[in-house]
Amino acid sequence: MISRFAKSLFIIILAIFILAMLAVLHPPSRAYIDPWTGQLFGEGGVEKTWNSAHQSASDSAPTTIAGVDGGVIMAKLGNETAKTRAALGQATWKLLHTVTLRFPEHPTNDEREALKSYLHLTSRLYPCGECATEFQELLKKFPPQTSSRQAASLWLCRVHNEVNKRLKKAEFNCANLSTEYDCGCGDDPLNSTSTTDTPQIPDDLERDTSKDKVTGAGLIQGGR
Repeated sequence: MISRFAKSLFIIILAIFILAMLAVLHPPSRAYIDPWTGQLFGEGGVEKTWNSAHQSASDSAPTTIAGVDGGVIMAKLGNETAKTRAALGQATWKLLHTVTLRFPEHPTNDEREALKSYLHLTSRLYPCGECATEFQELLKKFPPQTSSRQAASLWLCRVHNEVNKRLKKAEFNCANLSTEYDCGCGDDPLNSTSTTDTPQIPDDLERDTSKDKVTGAGLIQGGR
């Protein structure tokens, strides 16, 4: 006759076995229920559905960002802060060049609008008021090119070129952008094969007909 202890032990083992089988057949979900709204988030929840819908909408219609249009917000730095202005300028050019060199090769409409908005917001919030004013004028004269990574990076080099021309600084060949502004991300942003293989200028990038039409050297000269 089986003792009560043996029966209890058998029931416990059987329960553990059943639970283990259920766990194998239906692994735990990482989804959870929001205690405030009762909505399911995680695997297959409303959050995943919302992300998919949002991505589709982003591809078809640009996102409107408040504050993009408007004048310069920051006050002037003045000539007495020349050292600060120089350091700020170098850091900002480094950031902007790295952003455009990491921009997608085939951006969506939303990504293109995001870059345009970022540049216009930078022109308003740049800490040097007089520098920001100049940047806004350059954006009006040379509207941002965002059709591809190459278009964006070469456009920015053209703008940098204009600033350095006013400052009487040496021009910089933008064929060397990938080397000069290498972020250490592990790939070649402009997909160039050598320093002598100058990338072609995209169709939507304004050309200077007085320069070499094949290499576009006249367009992609800028300072550091």
